[in-house]
Amino acid sequence: MNKSISNETKNEAMKVAKATQKPGQTKEQTKLIALGIEKGIAEYKKQQKSKAREKDKARKQEIKAKNRDSEQTDEVQIVDSNGNPPKLPWALLLLSWAGFFAYLLMR
Repeated sequence: MNKSISNETKNEAMKVAKATQKPGQTKEQTKLIALGIEKGIAEYKKQQKSKAREKDKARKQEIKAKNRDSEQTDEVQIVDSNGNPPKLPWALLLLSWAGFFAYLLMR
């Protein structure tokens, strides 16, 4: 376990142990306290990494779900309540073409 603990963490743990040192406390006791603090810091970092991984997984799954939803909505065709394509756009298209031909014939 000591191999995974960085020197920076060890130094920080020793600083905290010395800062909380009681009068009459031996160097060996202080070292033991620093060791416990090191383990606590290592455990905290491990938990934070785990939380970050879980958060990242959730974010990626959310992005995938959004992409899937957008692909599904792209495939959906517009239909009216009877399941038929709407007639109004086609009627307007035919009316506009009829008006265009009438304009050409009137010239």
